[in-house]
Amino acid sequence: MPVAGAIQPDFLGWSGSERLKLSQPFFGVETLKPLLLLVSLFALSHVSHAASPSPDFAAFDRRARAGEPLNVVFFGASLTWGANASDPLRTSYRAVVAQKMKARYPRAHFEFFDAAIGGTDSRLGVFRLGRDVLSRKPDLVFLDFSANDGINEADEDKLSSYESLVRRIILEARAPVVQVFFPFKGDVSRGNLEGMKRRDAHLKISRAYNTAVGDAIWLGQKRVKAGQVTLAQLWPIDGAHPGDVGYAMFADAAYAGFLAGVAEKKVCRAPQTMLHAPTYMNWARVRLSSLEPLPSGWRVGRPNRVSAYFDMLMSRWLDDEVITSQKSGETTPRFKLRFRGSTVLLFGESTPKSAKYRVYLNGKALEQDGKIAEFDAGRLGRRAQGNAHHVQLLASGLDASMEHTLEIEPVWGENATELRLESVCIAGT
Repeated sequence: MPVAGAIQPDFLGWSGSERLKLSQPFFGVETLKPLLLLVSLFALSHVSHAASPSPDFAAFDRRARAGEPLNVVFFGASLTWGANASDPLRTSYRAVVAQKMKARYPRAHFEFFDAAIGGTDSRLGVFRLGRDVLSRKPDLVFLDFSANDGINEADEDKLSSYESLVRRIILEARAPVVQVFFPFKGDVSRGNLEGMKRRDAHLKISRAYNTAVGDAIWLGQKRVKAGQVTLAQLWPIDGAHPGDVGYAMFADAAYAGFLAGVAEKKVCRAPQTMLHAPTYMNWARVRLSSLEPLPSGWRVGRPNRVSAYFDMLMSRWLDDEVITSQKSGETTPRFKLRFRGSTVLLFGESTPKSAKYRVYLNGKALEQDGKIAEFDAGRLGRRAQGNAHHVQLLASGLDASMEHTLEIEPVWGENATELRLESVCIAGT
């Protein structure tokens, strides 16, 4: 049975230093001395002018004004992608922020990266951070998820996962962070900030880590009260995703947070002790395709190249998938593995043809409401009428000191003919 351990995998490409190789047959010792001197002088000059990564807003500002190449990543969910924007490449909040930054820093060479999957929260973000954010070597990160984690809730598990994102961006990417608080329509219509437990908790994280904050909840309430804009103008289509006017307001808040970070010369820092449980600082995203040998009836394949929404085009977010398909008269064997950790979830692709599945943990079927649970991998795909993502939290609060067994059993139906999973995601000490 394959084993998935709760480890922190390294990502290729992070330490690719250039090496100058000189061969003795081509260079004598006396010839080599002046060449080495020139190389040394060049290296010293290069080091003296190259800015080392730093979670310092003022340093980012100086580098941008000097015309350096800079990577900016927007990490979050559908409000980061720009669902309901007339053209997310031009009128989403991240696109408008990019326009503002290019106008402020005309000499800078920016690359802006979209790292947003709609309908996801910070728990999945933990397992996406390395592949979709840190691999971009960001110089600045705008961090979403406050809305999707539940602005009126303050459960410890998601506070732990969200704080781990802030902490890892600062420690691993050495990049400054702008935490963005985006509202749904109801968050602005209520007219006050009382009871927004997630917002309060994320502000405490900001103070502890000295990040910048772009608060579109507060700004939206202020503008609506002042009669500068109406709720219908901000949310003309549905109550979750704004239109272009709403995204422009989101961008104003996010960019104001960035400017405040620069003006206040904020330097992000990670306190020695986390405010919340360190569960998600020890994690692993294990691709099922790596757990060979695969059971019979399971094969490695590609994610679909079409999707219901562009932010859910899973070929952008998954490197491969393990796929099983229904075959007449045959029983598909369970996919079995062992792991250590306290939290486990599955990440894959949802299609209108995706099946349900049962999960057995340590030999016992997981239950919901006193019945054997059947997790529906096709629910989002059918709802969206196209291909999308599948994320399923299976268990949390497990004993991380012991080895657990996990078995996945497809449940075939009349129109449910496939199951597509990419990884098992494990967190916990």
